[in-house]
Amino acid sequence: MLNALLGQTAEAHRHAYNAAFEELGLTWYWDAATYARLQAHGRNAVRVYLETEQAHLLRAYEADFLIDAIEAAQLRCHTSTVANRPRPASHSWISNSYGCAPDGPRQHASSSTPTHRPASTALT
Repeated sequence: MLNALLGQTAEAHRHAYNAAFEELGLTWYWDAATYARLQAHGRNAVRVYLETEQAHLLRAYEADFLIDAIEAAQLRCHTSTVANRPRPASHSWISNSYGCAPDGPRQHASSSTPTHRPASTALT
């Protein structure tokens, strides 16, 4: 069961990276094999991919600028996905015991769901 949960978490992160790439106007796509290969580099995964697969971008942009933009967009996409994911019914007793609404985080009537806005300029 733990392996299945870790697999789902990795997939959620991979999908968030792909959504981040799209948001930033990058035509990159990480399939499961690419993501798994890059995870061997830990926190440097984006840097390794950038330097080995998209090095041409380093002529126009600093690596840290691109990495920061990608990581920030990935975090926004992942957070939005997790916040909007329905909670499994089997875990509703846990959510209720910790004061969380079973259908997601409590929000004031005036708050809205975060949305992804495409960047005004593409990085590619």
